[in-house]
Amino acid sequence: MKECIIKAEKLTKVYKLPGEQISAVREVDLEIFAGDFISVMGPSGSGKTTLLDSIGCLTTISAGKLTVLGNDVSHATESKLVSIRRKFISFVFQDFLLIPSLTTVENVLLPLYFARLSQDNQKAIAILKKVGLGHRLNHIPAQLSGGEKQRVAIARALIISPKLLLADEPTGNLDTKSSQEIIDIFKQLNKEQDLTIFVVTHNSKLGSQASKIIYLQDGRIVQKL
Repeated sequence: MKECIIKAEKLTKVYKLPGEQISAVREVDLEIFAGDFISVMGPSGSGKTTLLDSIGCLTTISAGKLTVLGNDVSHATESKLVSIRRKFISFVFQDFLLIPSLTTVENVLLPLYFARLSQDNQKAIAILKKVGLGHRLNHIPAQLSGGEKQRVAIARALIISPKLLLADEPTGNLDTKSSQEIIDIFKQLNKEQDLTIFVVTHNSKLGSQASKIIYLQDGRIVQKL
C-alpha cells in the first residue's frame, strides 16, 4: 500500500478579524497518497489556497487533525512546521518569486541553502535541463519569459527531492502555450518520478489532467472525482 503523505480529519481553519470570524476551510476530510496527482478547483473564496497552506504547513489549523508524513502537526510549533516544510515539501506559486539578481542556477539552489544542505550545482543543472532550460543556466529572471520563470520555479521546488509538491495557480500568469508546457511538466514528473502533486487551479485544462479532482465551495469539499 502506498504511503499516506497527508491525512486531514475535520480540518478547519478560521481567521479571526476584528468583530468577526471567517471560516475559510470547514471540516475537510482528505487523504493524499504517494504518487497522487490532485487538483483542487472551485470559485474564488472557496478555501482552495487556505487548504493548500494548511497541508503545506504554511499555517496552523484551528480545529480537527492534520498528519503530514506521519507527523501530527495539528498543534505544532512554527519551528516544527518550518522543519517539515524545508525537508519534505516544495511550493510553486502564481508569482514566480525568483530573486532578480541571481542566475537561474543560483535561484534553483536557494532551498538547499535555507535547508542547510550542501550546494549541488550538477543536480541543479540536471533539473533545469529536465524542464527545458539547459540553455538558460546563467540568465537572470529579467532575461526570461513568464513560462521560463515558472519552469525555474519548478526546478527550484525539485532541488530538495520533495515528498510533496504544492502548486497554487501555477499557470495563472501564463499564456496558453506556456500553461500547456507547465501542465506537461507536472504530468511528466508525476508519471516518471511518481511525485505527489497537489495543485490549486482555475485552469480547467490543468485540473482535468489530475488523477483526482476535488471541488471546494464555501470551505467544504462538495465533490471528489
